[in-house]
Amino acid sequence: MILKRKRLSRRTFLRGCGATLALPWLDVMCGDGRAEARSSHPPVRSAFFYIPNGVVQSSWHPKETGTGFSLSPTLEPLAPVREKIALFSGLDRVKVPGTDGHAQAGACWLSSAAPDELSPAGYPLKKTVDQIMAEATRRETAFRSLELSCNPYEDNKESVYFDNISWYGDGHVARSMRDPTVVFNRLFGVDEHASSGSILDLILADAKSLNHQLGRADQQKLSEYMESVRTVEIQIERVKLRQTELNRLNLRAPTKPWQTMTRDEFIQVMGDLMILALRTDLTRVATLMTAPERWSTPLEVHGLFEKPIQHHGMTHNQSDGETLRKLKELDRFHVEQFARLVAKMDAIPEGDGTLLDHMMFLLGSGLSSGELHVYTDLPTVIAGSAGGRIALNRHLRSPEGTPIANLWVSLIQSMGLTNDRVGDSTGALQIA
Repeated sequence: MILKRKRLSRRTFLRGCGATLALPWLDVMCGDGRAEARSSHPPVRSAFFYIPNGVVQSSWHPKETGTGFSLSPTLEPLAPVREKIALFSGLDRVKVPGTDGHAQAGACWLSSAAPDELSPAGYPLKKTVDQIMAEATRRETAFRSLELSCNPYEDNKESVYFDNISWYGDGHVARSMRDPTVVFNRLFGVDEHASSGSILDLILADAKSLNHQLGRADQQKLSEYMESVRTVEIQIERVKLRQTELNRLNLRAPTKPWQTMTRDEFIQVMGDLMILALRTDLTRVATLMTAPERWSTPLEVHGLFEKPIQHHGMTHNQSDGETLRKLKELDRFHVEQFARLVAKMDAIPEGDGTLLDHMMFLLGSGLSSGELHVYTDLPTVIAGSAGGRIALNRHLRSPEGTPIANLWVSLIQSMGLTNDRVGDSTGALQIA
């Protein structure tokens, strides 16, 4: 992907949060080569936007189905982009008793494990859906996947299961990053990548010199090690190949510490970084957690509540009218943040449409109701048609008992894979 345009207006940068994040609202693929870009077929990309602790069910679900449905109070922020979204109701997960409801909700939301495929920790946890996708797309991109979290807490009192939704496999977490500067440097730190490259050359040379001294088993181990080094080499080369494009985007790292960002600033900065990585094809798979599951430390949501709140605790006090009102406002806040990112994707021309048109950007939660720890009728919204593979501007309500794994099968197939079974799926959900 080569940029033809030599200059970009400063007005095309998104500003805020003490950072200038370059998200030009012009197609960097077009420029003088607009006709050529329109004739190309951009790849399908997938991203998952996670909200913890479920939602207030009574304010989430629209009454009508099909294309004529009215947005519910919580979903009203999606009005400007409703023609680019699809809403799904009636999708369930089976909760395994005897394990923590919140840890299972987050860590196992995207799991490809069936309810009876339990890890030693007791969770139905295997490779997650995003990593199944990434296993295929990693051959084309610098980074296999990107895992982000807007966890504002520095008191890590909960286990790894509460702050990560992406897993390479049981026991192997794809740990999320929450410092925007670290994310930026990982994606765009050319000098760091170049330095790593010189170190890898030395490692490979040393490894090859040892080969004739080793037995067959050790040679196999060394071969596997060298293969992992080559994977990093390929990653570095792919980042370097993108430098002409990245330099023309005039990228600047975030400067405001994540600990001092407001909630909306934090989510939007991480979302902007995610969009940059996706649009420059550094990765085609990403996850973004708006906050961790079940955290008792008070959460400050600037501009929404005067005092810090305890999201998890509030979900268990929905019989109180004031608490219920605040929960509805928080649910709506999360939808607003999702809608803003959807609009940004839709404002980036790409090929014969926009970046969003070639995306599957899913908002969801591993709990439907945090009050009862219920896993039925999970909140699920998809923005983007995956290049025409998903029918939009409609509300699809599935029959009772339909596993959300059916949707995962459909999304995996939309990425070009042939999987016909994931976890407890009974088939592919009809999304076209």
